[in-house]
Amino acid sequence: MAKQLEQVLYTAHTHTTAGREGAGRSSDGALDVTLSTPGSGKPGTNPEQLFGVGYSACFMGAIKRAGATHGITVPRDIAIDASVSLGKVDNGANFALGVTLAVALPGLTGEQKQLLVESAHQLCPYSRAIRDNIDVQFQIV
Repeated sequence: MAKQLEQVLYTAHTHTTAGREGAGRSSDGALDVTLSTPGSGKPGTNPEQLFGVGYSACFMGAIKRAGATHGITVPRDIAIDASVSLGKVDNGANFALGVTLAVALPGLTGEQKQLLVESAHQLCPYSRAIRDNIDVQFQIV
């Protein structure tokens, strides 16, 4: 059962038209994108790319929070490369996503990197939202 928000910190408002071959924009004008179907070669981005950027940014924030909790200084040049795959499941009857996050934390020990990634996966709202619904893999680079 989903948990109800106790305190709303921010609400994003967006408007999307025509699905994967349409457009999307935010109410404040900060986001205004043309959408296209993955692999179509048409101009625009797609939901998988947007998800990858959103999840990576959120996960990075969770790593920083985990670093503060564990007394580990997170390097300024932290980077995450996200791979978001769209595929079929249930013998081709349904679509699903798979995600790999390649996390670079230069200058930290392997143990520190592992601790931060594992902790962030528990803290990150995206990770929490997709847990047990999307296959998420981590590569620590």
